[in-house]
Amino acid sequence: MPASTTLTATALHAGYPGEPVLTGVDLSLRAGDAPIGLLGPSGAGKTTLIQVLRGELSPSAGQVTLDGRSVRRLRGKDRRAFRAAVRFVSQYAMTIADPRETVASRLELAAKEARKGGRTHAVSPTEMLETVGLGEQYLTRRMRTLSGGETQRVALATALATRPEILVLDEPLTAVDPGMRGEISAALRQIIQRLGIAVLIASHDLELLQRLCPQVAFLGQGRILAQGTFAEVLAHTEHEEIRELAENAAEAVQRYR
Repeated sequence: MPASTTLTATALHAGYPGEPVLTGVDLSLRAGDAPIGLLGPSGAGKTTLIQVLRGELSPSAGQVTLDGRSVRRLRGKDRRAFRAAVRFVSQYAMTIADPRETVASRLELAAKEARKGGRTHAVSPTEMLETVGLGEQYLTRRMRTLSGGETQRVALATALATRPEILVLDEPLTAVDPGMRGEISAALRQIIQRLGIAVLIASHDLELLQRLCPQVAFLGQGRILAQGTFAEVLAHTEHEEIRELAENAAEAVQRYR
């Protein structure tokens, strides 16, 4: 895929039977652009938005496109290319279906998916783990023996294994020890910059977003209420949700003004 790969949500409406969640979201992620943080109160629809971006949930109106093509309509080779170029990491990390599965086999599967998606792959499993602060001794570990934080880090390494154009993260480090988050954030920031990966990070962790995202978008009332730097977004106190963020996280917010 070209370096200008772009994932775009246009006038997006989505939700569940009898429960509208998104009521007109516009958002664009373009390879090479700076990472964007996605803020919003619980229940605002951040995870719903990510499900629609992934093509798992159909919008009731509007659309999500990859370089102008509807994500929901991608099939066969094009769908495989999408899955390799646009990677998603859920806050729930990975489903472990096979109790015998090892970290190495999971990473090797990601490399195989990259090749099927038409992406060259010359990164060893050891290098993948180093990106998220894990040593090569983890390669032989069975997935079911990992802690929640270790599983999340392997999930992140797996996503990076395809060398994606776009990376979408939903609370990616919630189970990671706070002492390690800074180290992982620094490594992630370096690889994002080196590879020109566009990133959307949905998180309540203001410090993580501040470290990685020059721009943030605030989701509330079913749409993007404000987008810009932290200071610019927090200036929109006419919106109750943004005002509550400033009031409830006064010390953290103060660092970003």
